[in-house]
Amino acid sequence: MKKQETEPIDRWSIERECCAAGWRSVCGADEAGAGPLAGAVYGAAVILPPNYDLPYLNDSKKVTEKRREVLFGQIKEQAIAWAVAWATEQEIDELNILNARMLAMDRAIQQLDPAADFALIDGNCSRNIQIPNRTVVKGDNLSASIAAASILAKVSRDHYMLEMAKLYPEYQFQQHKGYPTKLHYEMLRKYGPCPIHRRTFLKRL
Repeated sequence: MKKQETEPIDRWSIERECCAAGWRSVCGADEAGAGPLAGAVYGAAVILPPNYDLPYLNDSKKVTEKRREVLFGQIKEQAIAWAVAWATEQEIDELNILNARMLAMDRAIQQLDPAADFALIDGNCSRNIQIPNRTVVKGDNLSASIAAASILAKVSRDHYMLEMAKLYPEYQFQQHKGYPTKLHYEMLRKYGPCPIHRRTFLKRL
């Protein structure tokens, strides 16, 4: 029996629906770093040229680190507008991670120049996003704009954690980027938390 071929994903269908509804400038927004024990959560927003065709553009989790770095440069160079923002570990502890994620994405959206008049938000929540928007579950796989934002957010946060690894070398952030790995917990038990650790996340110590 011949294996059924999977239909390719049209990552521009949602953007076209928004334009048909009258929105002139649609951005995609996503975040990276919701799960780590340390560091800021990053948000990104991107407005791409209509029907922009960038090979290998996909959810950042489905792209290799080397490929993400290439896409990172291409998106920044070729997008109509892009922005990266973050919410700090202190804001995460004060607001909770959901609200901090929304804050990081909204900050990125507000920094776009030219501005977007509509946003596609990855996931099922768009709390406190200040412009008209639509949530898209698994949007980083279904929308070109959200996929581009996922790349910018992920790579920007990875770069930030590499800088934090220089500042706090004992935690080996370059190895785990702050995520709750065995190595990270070992370093936490040995040295205790540093200033960029999210205190509300440190349950297992």
